[in-house]
Amino acid sequence: MFHGHCECGSVAFTITTDTLRQPSACHCSQCRRTSGHVWAGTTVMNEDFSLHADDTLAWYRSSDHAERGFCTRCGSSLFYRPIDSDHVSVAMGTLDSPTHTTLKRHIFVAGKGDYYAIGDGLPQLDKW
Repeated sequence: MFHGHCECGSVAFTITTDTLRQPSACHCSQCRRTSGHVWAGTTVMNEDFSLHADDTLAWYRSSDHAERGFCTRCGSSLFYRPIDSDHVSVAMGTLDSPTHTTLKRHIFVAGKGDYYAIGDGLPQLDKW
């Protein structure tokens, strides 16, 4: 089981699986804008995800196929969710340690910022 929350604690959640899926780091322009840099997330099935506090949780429809969850009080970027999906992507930085996982890959690297390099040797994909 894993616990997470936004910076101010107004949005809190639990993931009931024993093991997290390896996260991906997304370099697309939307993730960079909503997070301030690279957004790393792990995919969680809806039945394994529960919110405990969500008074300040808001969802922004960022495209025709997905929405992003954030805290309206502290501004934390928390979730990415495809519309009508069976899963949600949870920002790794919102999870309490230890997560017992490591980054799997970089995605949408064609959209990465010009101010940094990716040098960790992990796979780099132009798409998902």
